[in-house]
Amino acid sequence: MTPRAPLAHPGVHFPPPILFVMGFGASWALDNQFFPLPFPGAGRAVVITVGLMMTMAGLYVMIWGIAMFRKAMTAIFPNQPANELVTEGAYRFTRNPMYVGFTLIFVGAAFLRDSLWPLVLLPLILGLLFLLVIRREEAYLSDAFGEQYAAYRREVRRWV
Repeated sequence: MTPRAPLAHPGVHFPPPILFVMGFGASWALDNQFFPLPFPGAGRAVVITVGLMMTMAGLYVMIWGIAMFRKAMTAIFPNQPANELVTEGAYRFTRNPMYVGFTLIFVGAAFLRDSLWPLVLLPLILGLLFLLVIRREEAYLSDAFGEQYAAYRREVRRWV
């Protein structure tokens, strides 16, 4: 059996946030064209406050993750090779702070929109994110960083 060549990069050829954008677009269409699905019994002030808090928390986590990649001078986009395994900052708590941030922003936007549709579609979006992006990234990182990445995976959860 011929050994396979190391992976050059994770092989994700689209920006992962597009999954969240498409999911929100689909939820918007469902809400506007078919069947509105507002949060039951929640006052508008509560929904807006929760939405703003979730969105701000998501932006913070996402920017923190990006800042750690910038500090390490490694690729942010999953169609480029990583030159360093980032384990500092937000990466001490989650292996995917940018995706955690996108998820929090998505949930916050659902509250701001006062629509349950984004939350109904969120498991599908996260499933696609795992299948199309995270699995490839993890295979690449395992290949590129070997035992260092295996040890990191044992210590830090994928999400939180």
